[in-house]
Amino acid sequence: MSVNLKYTYVKENKFILKVAPFFLLAGSMLHAQQSDSLKTKNIEEVVVIGYGTKKKSDLTGSITAISSKDFNEGSINSADQLIQGKASGVQIATNSGAPGAGATIRIRGGSSLTALNDPLIVIDGVPVDNQGISGASNALALINPNDIESFNILKDASASAIYGARAANGVIIITTKKGTSGKLKANYTTTTSVYEKMGEIDMLSPDQFRNVVMQKADPSYQALLGNANTNWQDKIYQTAVGFDNSISLSGGIKGLPYRLSIGYLNQDGIIRTNNIERTTASLNLNPKLFDKHLDINFNLKGTYVENRFKEDGVVGAAVVFDPTKPVYDSSYSNYGGYWEWLNASTHEPNTNGTKNPMSMLNQRWDLSYVRRVLGNVQFDYKMHFLPELRANLNLGLDYSDSNGNTTVLPTAAMAYYQKGTYRRYTQEKKNKLLEFYLNYTKNFESIKSLIDVTAGYSYQDWQRTEPFAPTLNGDGTQNPLTGIDFFTQNTLLSYFARLNYTFNDRYLLTASVRRDASSRFSKDARVGYFPAFALAWRMDKEAFLRDSNTISTMKLRLGWGQTGQQEINNGDYPYLPKYVISNGGAMYQIGDEFYNTYRPAGYDKNIKWETTTTKNIGLDFGFLHERISGAVDLFEKKSEDLISFVTVPAGANLTNMILTNIGDMRNRGIEANINVKAIKSDNLNWDMSFNVTHYKSEITNLNGNQLMVGGIGGGTGSTIQIQSQGFMPNMFYVYQQVYDNNGKPIEGVYVDQNNDGVINSSDLYKYKSPAPDVLLGFSTRLAYKNWDLGLAMRASIGNYVYNNVASQYGNLQGIANNSYLQNIHQNYLETGFNRGQYFSDYYVENASFLRMDNINVGYNFPNFISDSSRLRVFGSVQNAFIITKYSGLDPEVFNGIDNNLYQRPRVYSVGFNFQF
Repeated sequence: MSVNLKYTYVKENKFILKVAPFFLLAGSMLHAQQSDSLKTKNIEEVVVIGYGTKKKSDLTGSITAISSKDFNEGSINSADQLIQGKASGVQIATNSGAPGAGATIRIRGGSSLTALNDPLIVIDGVPVDNQGISGASNALALINPNDIESFNILKDASASAIYGARAANGVIIITTKKGTSGKLKANYTTTTSVYEKMGEIDMLSPDQFRNVVMQKADPSYQALLGNANTNWQDKIYQTAVGFDNSISLSGGIKGLPYRLSIGYLNQDGIIRTNNIERTTASLNLNPKLFDKHLDINFNLKGTYVENRFKEDGVVGAAVVFDPTKPVYDSSYSNYGGYWEWLNASTHEPNTNGTKNPMSMLNQRWDLSYVRRVLGNVQFDYKMHFLPELRANLNLGLDYSDSNGNTTVLPTAAMAYYQKGTYRRYTQEKKNKLLEFYLNYTKNFESIKSLIDVTAGYSYQDWQRTEPFAPTLNGDGTQNPLTGIDFFTQNTLLSYFARLNYTFNDRYLLTASVRRDASSRFSKDARVGYFPAFALAWRMDKEAFLRDSNTISTMKLRLGWGQTGQQEINNGDYPYLPKYVISNGGAMYQIGDEFYNTYRPAGYDKNIKWETTTTKNIGLDFGFLHERISGAVDLFEKKSEDLISFVTVPAGANLTNMILTNIGDMRNRGIEANINVKAIKSDNLNWDMSFNVTHYKSEITNLNGNQLMVGGIGGGTGSTIQIQSQGFMPNMFYVYQQVYDNNGKPIEGVYVDQNNDGVINSSDLYKYKSPAPDVLLGFSTRLAYKNWDLGLAMRASIGNYVYNNVASQYGNLQGIANNSYLQNIHQNYLETGFNRGQYFSDYYVENASFLRMDNINVGYNFPNFISDSSRLRVFGSVQNAFIITKYSGLDPEVFNGIDNNLYQRPRVYSVGFNFQF
């Protein structure tokens, strides 16, 4: 069972009060060791920004840099897991517990309604496709985390606007490890992990289920009860094992630095039959030619992944399948020996009945094979005749292809009437990049000015090919009957320029502009301009602070900028009139043949960019020679011309729903982070990092529209969330539940909001949001001699979740409205509901939580074999515990609707790292 404690201070937002004494203690330690810190000289940190690098002290925008020494440890199979909880303003939620599962990443909240809210990901200078590829649930899982050197997160528009049309949701720049000159160095890491489920959804036990059926169901349903006692959730889950191995070789051959790495991951899922097997290889070359005037950076990464996916509906089936039925029955040999719900008259599978979960797993193979090659070569030439001028050419290719096949045996009840099914699909994606820019940097000492000017051009083209892939049935039919191969392409042409100006080493100015032209919009709306400005004042360089022994860094930042959104998430040509194949009911018969007809599709020829304007004010600080450091930022984002689907009047277009620009949204917030070097000595070091984020989004204009979103299980086409002007996005749209004197909800009784004496849709009200009020992150590392201990935890306060599992199954419908039985959620024992009350606010629960993400311990053996070798042995526990009042399995549900989640496992890992 997962830990589900009643932790009062999480709910009452008193977490910071609990942490404050901890930092006061740390401050006293710092003061005692101030003399020791004076002996340490900090090395200036260099941060990767768009099209270049800058010293951290010279940054004017809001940028968070996270290097490999700060990464999360343990069983890490996707790049996003390395920085989860590490940066203020950045929310990362793993989408499921499946091996290689993707994550939802938000930087300072979303800025769109229907278009993508994901940040732009740039890997070694190549902006990658956010959409991923068929057969792989997470594009970032196709990169070996062991190859990553750093993340640089561009959060405000003054930092990210250089990427223009794709930067409305921030930018994450990933830099992989490079070769170094010198003799050969080898690094080998192996990790073995064990994965176990955190708990189970609270359904009735077999005996409880029998009692309810005998007391509440009709005799015909009572007769359906069996004699078995089966925990179906326990049957589909397993204790899984995973292995992750990585080896790298680096050094230099005659002035040619290189790094070569190979990685292999094999991980089972905690749901049976689920597995990922990934092989990666990476090569980096960094030659410097022409007296080191030409710097060449060559990166090549290859990945091959084999997946076996579980059946999507198996968790839901295991939750509700009758616990009085056995897994196997010898009389069901026609169905592989698995017990199934059959029609009484024909003794064939009940088409509406829940299918045996173990049959769904073992009689279905869903396999995929994915290849990806991501490479680029960057030439950076410092002019011989003018060393201050550099020319940079970046050529990149991100190529991926996949093929997969899904086979369901003829004996499986889910494909019995088709005599088995088979589907094979393929997909190919190409992402080509050409970028060129000139950079001029010169320090004019006579006027105390440093000028850094960049101007360039970018061309990026994406292509996607998907051949027609119908499902073939064992009876000789196929679905759909006909179709066409799919191909799409979109191109982005851009010009960009940036000026960085520093006066007297303390007054900083950044100005940038990017012109993007996207093929996704018509000629009249194709071009967008995205300017940005930022100012910074290094107060620590002023006379009144220059000699301070207390304040080592104090920098004030002001920024303004505009970014765009062209990832509309609905095809590449929403402005073009086009014909599409009609559905099967519109086929035309000629003789014995049926032919597809075509129908015109709706379109908006005037659709255009979403534009986000961001204002930011920030303060970077450092005390006691950077023993305490951090930053505080206030920000506001205003998004205009939001793209979403809206209803159009009959006859006004060729469809009743159209994708168009409909309104505006505003996002305001504050974020802060603090890093503390509490103890710094020869034998003992203690570092801490804490971050906090608060933001609130509001839809400020929808042109009079209200949009229903957030589909739920239990009612066909039912939605539980709403987009409405003047409110937060995705608020729950529900009835206010009425309770009796004992606090028990009264079935079907709700508050009459408009006092008209009738309860109908006019009494629905907007209630709570999945978005948290506050996000907290804390990590610490304690090192004593050769031992080290670290932990990382996150908290989310004020987020709400609709418990769809309880609302769908916490009633008697599963034993009354079908010719089969379904198990009942334990919540029924509290409500006594006969029918599902899907729109009751009773099911909208406070899902605030504190999660211990990682606890790790390690020991370093210096000079293990020789003076140049080292061995590190380590162990970790991930997802160690959750403290929450939420009644469901896991409170971290990003979209706010908890419906049969593939739960995140607890992970125990051990491993070692050997360097020589």
